[in-house]
Amino acid sequence: MRIGILGTGNVGRALAAGWSAAGHDVLLGSRQPKDRSDLGFAVAGLGEAAGHAEVVVNATPGAASLHLLEAIGASALAGKTFIDVGVGLSDDFTELSHPNSSLSEQIQRAFPETSVVKTLCTMDSSVMTQPDALDGPHTVFLSGNSAEAKQTTAQLLSDLGWSPASQLDIGDITTARGQEHFALLFMGIAGGVNTHTFNIHVVERKR
Repeated sequence: MRIGILGTGNVGRALAAGWSAAGHDVLLGSRQPKDRSDLGFAVAGLGEAAGHAEVVVNATPGAASLHLLEAIGASALAGKTFIDVGVGLSDDFTELSHPNSSLSEQIQRAFPETSVVKTLCTMDSSVMTQPDALDGPHTVFLSGNSAEAKQTTAQLLSDLGWSPASQLDIGDITTARGQEHFALLFMGIAGGVNTHTFNIHVVERKR
């Protein structure tokens, strides 16, 4: 599958490594591709990466994502599965950029012909691509309006090592705000356990 990953930070590079290892054709997108030629992956401009892809992944800073996507244009994203991993935070990481909504909802509203799926934003980049590195079961969430796009995303999560049992579909795109708002609790937990390498697990009551 052709995957265009927008963003070349820790998240973008981790996902590129994971999906490349699984055999996918990955192209990273950067605002300054000439300055990012040393990453070990093919890097192009953001628009070229989106145009190349069957699946587009947003790994850009959440507070800037909408502006960057508007510059790329709706035609490059139309008809595609769009996996949004971004979370918009203030510079000091104390406030959300979309406190009464979510970045994913804003993207879906701005690009109605694109199928947005929110996932992987409740964990550190190392856990995204190495779920088996943690002890015990843990959960990755999916939010989105398109069942087909969520099915595609679920397969790509499986390619990163997430078993079907670890994947939890929590509903339509409005549920993405719960995933994004977890960022504040994530930082609190990270301070409490003194590491970012952890995840959460949904435990149901015994029947």
